[in-house]
Amino acid sequence: MKLLNATTCSLLAGALVLSVTAPAAAIDDDYDYQDGYHNPDPWEPMNRVVFRFNDTLDTYALKPVAKGYDRVMPQFLNDGVTNVFNNLGEPKNLINNTLQGKFHDAGIDLARFLMNTTVGVVGVFDVATRMGLQRNDEDFGQTLGAWGVQSGPYLMLPLFGPSTVRDGSAFALEGYAGYNYGSQMDHVRSRNTAAAVDVVDTRAGLLSQERLIRGDKYRFIRNAWLQNREFKVKDGLVEDDF
Repeated sequence: MKLLNATTCSLLAGALVLSVTAPAAAIDDDYDYQDGYHNPDPWEPMNRVVFRFNDTLDTYALKPVAKGYDRVMPQFLNDGVTNVFNNLGEPKNLINNTLQGKFHDAGIDLARFLMNTTVGVVGVFDVATRMGLQRNDEDFGQTLGAWGVQSGPYLMLPLFGPSTVRDGSAFALEGYAGYNYGSQMDHVRSRNTAAAVDVVDTRAGLLSQERLIRGDKYRFIRNAWLQNREFKVKDGLVEDDF
């Protein structure tokens, strides 16, 4: 059985804290993310248990390593590592934008990948962004959402963090279909090394965002993640009470 690939491992780091950066309005403690789901978290007792496990693992294992990585890595090298992994994710963005019928964005994904892989030296330098080609962030969960598939209840996954029934299923399908770069690497040591570097680099990039968390950490991350997810699925076309 294949070990966790780098995209999968990124969720372990990112899902724990990424949620605090929802691009919508300020986090709403009474957030109701979908009509028909007045309680977005019916499995809260179980989810809180899983959250405590994930948070403990992050606090005593992943976070200290990420802090050390952030301390010793020069900024230019840190940026280069992040750019490489972002570039490896461009084919996934391309596939999902195509499946959603967003052909203009798919063209940008393809142009970014070709440009950064060649001129940007396998993605070390993000020359595409400097030329005005902004990076998209798409996955199969967003594609299912664009097709009208409802999110379903909130779900906290062991190791992988916040999700929903729809997005968790989409994530499993992505892994089975092998449309991430880690699934294409047959050399186990190389795949695991890439996975480790990816997850630590992702977690290090989120260290400064933890200060945004207020109140009940579980509830804050849940609400922020759901709002962020709705924002992405609807391409920013969400109602903003503010």
